[in-house]
Amino acid sequence: MKRLMKMNPRDTVAVALRPVASGEVLSFEGLSLTAAQDIPQGHKIALTSFAEGDVITKYGYPIGHAVEAIRAGDWIHTHNIKTNLSGEEEYEYLPDLHPVTYPKRGLTFQGYRRANGKVGIRNDLFIIPTVGCVNGIAEQMLQEFKAEHPDPGGFDNFTVLKHPYGCSQLGDDHRMTRSILLDAVNHPNAGGVLVFGLGCENNIVSEFRSMLGGYDESRVKFLVAQEVGNEVEAGLALLEELYEAAKNDVREPVPLSELNIGLKCGGSDGFSGITANPLLGAFSDFIISQGGTSVLTEVPEMFGAEKMLMARAENREVFEDIVSLINNFKQYFLSYGEPVYENPSPGNKAGGISTLEDKSLGCTQKAGSSPVVDVLDYGVKLRRKGLSLLQAPGNDLVAASALAASDCQLVLFTTGRGTPFGSFVPTVKVATNNDLFAKKGHWMDFNAGPLLERPMADVLEEFIAYIIGVASGQKTRNEQNEVRELAIFKTGVTL
Repeated sequence: MKRLMKMNPRDTVAVALRPVASGEVLSFEGLSLTAAQDIPQGHKIALTSFAEGDVITKYGYPIGHAVEAIRAGDWIHTHNIKTNLSGEEEYEYLPDLHPVTYPKRGLTFQGYRRANGKVGIRNDLFIIPTVGCVNGIAEQMLQEFKAEHPDPGGFDNFTVLKHPYGCSQLGDDHRMTRSILLDAVNHPNAGGVLVFGLGCENNIVSEFRSMLGGYDESRVKFLVAQEVGNEVEAGLALLEELYEAAKNDVREPVPLSELNIGLKCGGSDGFSGITANPLLGAFSDFIISQGGTSVLTEVPEMFGAEKMLMARAENREVFEDIVSLINNFKQYFLSYGEPVYENPSPGNKAGGISTLEDKSLGCTQKAGSSPVVDVLDYGVKLRRKGLSLLQAPGNDLVAASALAASDCQLVLFTTGRGTPFGSFVPTVKVATNNDLFAKKGHWMDFNAGPLLERPMADVLEEFIAYIIGVASGQKTRNEQNEVRELAIFKTGVTL
């Protein structure tokens, strides 16, 4: 294995591909570097000297500036580099589109065609509480139903989409809760849905039902606990109806153009922008070349890399939408008196990420090179094929839930630190390094670590085959481990 890697010819730092000991002499691109300190794996080493205030470059872009004099061979991290970011900025539309395309290959997966024309990759049974008060009863109801039906019949998974909201909320919080739950009811992976309310909540079932629009009455049922005697018995009867409706559902061949892929990262490390995120970027370009869709979110983790995305806007209207997306989220931070650059997390820093620009430039590798064709507000469904940006924070559970709610049938999630979580759609955990994949194989689904030694084209082919398998029914680790969760964004007052 190579000892150091530079991401772009313009870079003034390299990444240590293995731990480097203090005093170790490294030969790299004609340079002889003596490590001045121990440098952990995934962390940065200076390729040149910097004076205080000098800009430091990685991925071909600034990731911050030196806060003290730095010598070639020094470890560069949070002790000697600081972000260049502050508040809102003025942006100029400077298109710079260089998309990587792949030949159309006519590949298919085995999916479920819905009555409304959408395609699911799962036939899941959802119980969706309109309010957190009934979460416990919903879980009791589901456990009794599963005990009566050890054979899932036509369903792939049984899930209660538990959440703490639906009442004592005002304004945007109430709207966002309702929007995400409506999105879940209408999700293409849902083969049957029981909407379950208490009866006195803000998110009252009768109003919720009226907002669904057209829906398949054989696949969506409603129950209000306060309106029946024994709500568990009533619920079991409705679940039985859904079970009967779904028991003969079968998969059929579907082109890859019907796949909607969510792109997410969490617990990033110094390898995230080298292995797993570029792999997702290549896959995003591939799926878009086949006529499909990918979605990038985590707006705070676009800060510092937003100009790259703006340059890829399909037209000026999309550019203006990206500007609004970025500046509105910055204003959200500032309205609470918080700096927009209060990132990365402790885990990110331990893995080698020093500033938000460092994190964001690695994070946006997941979006490949395709043009940005649309910008979606939180809770809004996909409208166009191609690459869209989605308004949501960086929080893993909230962002992954937002991707799922937008009609992504699965979420691709890269991590260098590891996480057991999964959204309410299949969540493919992609390890950035071999050690994580070996240690946490019961959490992780795919290993991008071999990209340090193997060509992208080879690993991408393996990843394409793996994703087609997942879309055709192969269960992800989060599904095998029965970890399927929902988290909803909250910004305001709780009564």
